[in-house]
Amino acid sequence: MNAIITVVGTDKVGIIAEVSALLAAHKINIADITQTILSGNFVMMMMVSLDNADIAIDELRSVLSASMEKMHVEVNIMSEKVFSSMHRI
Repeated sequence: MNAIITVVGTDKVGIIAEVSALLAAHKINIADITQTILSGNFVMMMMVSLDNADIAIDELRSVLSASMEKMHVEVNIMSEKVFSSMHRI
């Protein structure tokens, strides 16, 4: 299963490193990533594969939220199917 992770907040050093390390620790592969800075705000979107993950998506959501809360950025994760359905015209 693939999932989409979005991270938004004030730009600071270490956001990508923190998310990537957390995903690697749970055997989650980053399939695609894009990030930009918009008016000083960090915006990142990742597609990740949960096929070999040692954590369920709900647990991952909690772990990511706790980690990103410390960095004062918002994070969201949803299955690729839900994301695609929400953004279909």
